Amino acid sequence: MTPQEFGLFLISILTNAVGQYLLKSGALKLGSVDDRDLVGYIWGVATTPQLVLGLCCYGLGALAYILLLTRVNLSVAGPAVALAYVISVIIGVFWFKETIPPMRLVGLGAIVFGVILVVWKQ
Repeated sequence: MTPQEFGLFLISILTNAVGQYLLKSGALKLGSVDDRDLVGYIWGVATTPQLVLGLCCYGLGALAYILLLTRVNLSVAGPAVALAYVISVIIGVFWFKETIPPMRLVGLGAIVFGVILVVWKQ
């Protein structure tokens, strides 16, 4: 993987993880929403800065991922960005005080190991 490809890979993963953090923060700020008031819900999303920034991060991450796909095989890029799931769990633990059951840790380990196997060049 070239430095440019690695940079796009990191941007894609990190913007995804930051986007998830911001969406969770915004969702907590937004609070419970009445599903019968769709307009109020959309307005709440549009006026909650964390949610707007989170969606922007997702957009930026998608652009980086598209650029990555112009340089790297999908069979490598797709699984590799799964590391964003691992970062999301870490964010959940440290910022939102979520607990991780042992089986989830095993699953995260499998993701990391799988990504290593997929991106490994022989």
